[in-house]
Amino acid sequence: MIKFLDLQKINLAYQQEIEEKLLQVFRSGWYLLGNEVKNFEASLATYIGSPNAIGVANGLDALRLIFRAYLELGQMKVGDEVIVPANTYIASLLAITDNRLKPVFAEPEIGNYNLDIAKLEALITPKTKAIMVVHLYGQICWSEELEAVAKKYNLKIIEDNAQAIGAEWNRIKSGNLGDAAGFSFYPGKNLGALGDGGAVTCKDPILAKIIRSLANYGSQEKYVHEFQGLNSRLDEIQAAVLDVKLKYIDTDTGKRREIAEKYIAGITNPKIILPNLPAASKEHVWHLFVIRIDKRDELQQYLTENGIQTLIHYPIPPHKQKAYKYYNHLTFPITEKIHNEVLSLPISPFMEEEEVQKVIELINNY
Repeated sequence: MIKFLDLQKINLAYQQEIEEKLLQVFRSGWYLLGNEVKNFEASLATYIGSPNAIGVANGLDALRLIFRAYLELGQMKVGDEVIVPANTYIASLLAITDNRLKPVFAEPEIGNYNLDIAKLEALITPKTKAIMVVHLYGQICWSEELEAVAKKYNLKIIEDNAQAIGAEWNRIKSGNLGDAAGFSFYPGKNLGALGDGGAVTCKDPILAKIIRSLANYGSQEKYVHEFQGLNSRLDEIQAAVLDVKLKYIDTDTGKRREIAEKYIAGITNPKIILPNLPAASKEHVWHLFVIRIDKRDELQQYLTENGIQTLIHYPIPPHKQKAYKYYNHLTFPITEKIHNEVLSLPISPFMEEEEVQKVIELINNY
C-alpha cells in the first residue's frame, strides 16, 4: 500500500533531533508559554519575513483571533462582510461566522482553484471590510490587481496560509503578503506538529499585541483581563518539534516540487485534468497534488484496489454543509464542479521514486 501521507516516515526522518528536544522540554518542567514557543515564534517570523509571529492552538483559532482582534480595534464590527472563496475548507468560514461577520462567497478560477481575483470588485459593498485569500493546495493566491482592489476600497487582506508555508510571490513569502495570516501545523501539513498547533503573522504590532492577549484569556498581565479572550496557546512540546522541522522545510518543499513535476510530465491519461505548473515554481509548495476527473469515485476505487491511497479535498463545499443550511440554496457552479471531480494523489518529501512511478503507471492504465 502506498499511503497518501506516511506521517510516521516523515517524523522519523527527524527522530534524533525531535527526541532530544522532547526530552529537554520534559526535563525543563515548563510546558506552556516558555522559551520553546518564543524560539519558534522568532524562527517563524524570520522565515516568513514578518515582524510578528504568535503561536496559537490551531489553524482555526489563528484565523478566528485575527478577526476578533480587528473587532476589538474597532476596524470591523458585527455584520461586516468578508469575501471568501466558496471552495475552501470549512475553517475559513467558521473563523468569519464565529465572529458574527458575514461571508460573501467568491468563485474560484477553474485553472488553479484559487479565488478569481478578476471577479472580486463586483462583490464589494459598503459593508465589505476584508478579503480572505486561501492559498489552496499550497499555491499562492495573489496579484497586483488584488492589492489594487484592496487599496481602492480600504480592505484588509487576510491570508489563510494553512496549506502554503514557504510559497512565494515576487520573493515575498505567503504569510507576509497581506495584513495578517493564519497558519495551521496540523500533523499532515507541510510543517506539521505531533498534534494541533497554529500561528498568526502580521505586520501591525498593535494587532499582534491584541492577538497575543486574546489567545491568553484576554490577558497581558496575570489575572488582569482587558478582553473576553480565549485559551489558545501553542504548547512547548509542539513548538520544539516545529522549530526542528522548520529548518528542513525548504528541502522538503523541493522534493514535493520534484514529485509534482514528475506527475505532470508522466501522467498522460486523457481522462485526467492535471494541475498547472505555475510560471514561477516558488508560487506552489504542493501541499496537495490534486487532479480532476468526471468519474472521480470510480478512479479512487480503482486506485484503492491497486494499493494507492487517495483522499478528496473536499467532497462538500461549505455552502452545501448542514452547518450552513441557510446558505444551502446558493449555487456556485465552478466550486461545485471542482468538489465533485477532485482527487488528491499521494505526495510527500519521503515518497520513493518507485512509488511515484507506480502511481503514474496505474493512472495511465486506468
